Order: sequence, then structure tokens, then C-alpha cells
Amino acid sequence: MSDSTNSASPSSDYASISSGDQSLQRSRRSGDGGTRAIVRESRHWHDIFWSAIFVIHLICLGFVLAVLGLNRFRISDRLNIDRYTQGFLENHKGLTEDYWPLYAVAGGIGVFISWVWSLLLGSYANEMMKVSVHILTTYLAVVSVLCFWCRQFFWGGAFAIGALLQFLYVVSVIDRLPFTMLVLRKALKLVWGLPKVIMVAHAFTVFMLLWMSLWSFGASGVVASSMGDEGRWWLLV
Repeated sequence: MSDSTNSASPSSDYASISSGDQSLQRSRRSGDGGTRAIVRESRHWHDIFWSAIFVIHLICLGFVLAVLGLNRFRISDRLNIDRYTQGFLENHKGLTEDYWPLYAVAGGIGVFISWVWSLLLGSYANEMMKVSVHILTTYLAVVSVLCFWCRQFFWGGAFAIGALLQFLYVVSVIDRLPFTMLVLRKALKLVWGLPKVIMVAHAFTVFMLLWMSLWSFGASGVVASSMGDEGRWWLLV
């Protein structure tokens, strides 16, 4: 009897241990599932929060641009904003429509160059990606030289430091560009198979064209405003 009892006890202990392990694994899986659900929910609300911040930022900025453009549209100081700048900034007489065509043409040229760039990116992806990575460094360096030329030593040094940091960043990521382009090609093939995504891209393009028109209108109003050069420069930035 004792032998039978002893022989039965290990199997029963093993069965209880295995059942305990299974229940523990199930509890862990359920816990992991709950954790994943919580993480997804938090990410969902995180995305909604930052999307709302971005939309509010665009609305506020668009309102400011519209006000600054309307203030000098056809009538000088239509909204009587110059009273806040009188006395400490130089007066300047101009109208929004005096500068708007220039900014509109510049924006149209920018759109044309971006479309040409996109077409070349589809044909010569690796070469265009390398150019796009290096062009920001060149731009910062040129702006730095122009700032030094205009005796803006602080901004010249700031843009020079920015160009140096951008150059170091380019050196560190230049070897990863082929893999990046491979991922972009796969993503492009995937997107072309989704008509709804293409519709969203076209809608976003139309929205950006409208935003460019609003920005050129507001920027023209800033240039035509009664503020001095420094005030206009800071507003444009």
C-alpha cells in the first residue's frame, strides 16, 4: 500500500504543478493582453491629443496670418493695428497686394520644384536622397555666410553651428540611406494599391496649396506693415 501511495504521489504532484503552470501562463497571457489593451488605449488618446494641438496651432496661426494680411489689404492699417507699434518701431507705408504677387510666384515656383523633385525621386531615388540630405547643410552654411556679411554675428554663429551639427548627422546616417530607400519603395508599392490613401494624399496636396496661399497673403501683410526690419523679420520667422 505504501509503495502504491508513494508511486501515485509523484504523478499527482506533477499534474498539480503542470496545471498550476498552465493557469499561471493563462494569467500572464490575460495580463499581457490587458496591458497591451491599456497601451493601445493610451497611444490612441496620445495621438488624439497631439493631433488636436496641431490643429489648434494651425487655426491660430492661420487666423494671425489672415489678420496681418487684411490689415494692409487695399487700405493702409484697415484694422488699426499700427497703434500698437507706433513709437518704438519705424513707420512703413505699404499694401499687401504690393508684395503678394511676389510671394505667390515664389510659392508657385516652390511647388513646381517639389513636383519635379518627386518625379526625379521616383526615377533616381538614391541620388536624389543624397542630394536632399546634403542640401540642408549647404543651405545653413549659405545663410550663415550671409548673416556674417550683414554683420549679424550672433545669427551667423548660430547657423554655422547648425550647419556643423547637420553635417555630423549626415555623416552618421549616410550609410543607412540604401535601406531607407528600399523601405520607401516597398511603402510606395503598397500605397499605390490603396485608392483611398491616394485620395487622402490628393486632398492633403490641395490643403497645402490653400495654406501656401494664406501664408503668402499673411507674409505680404507682415512685409507691408509699419514695423521695422527687425520686427518684420521676427514675425516672418
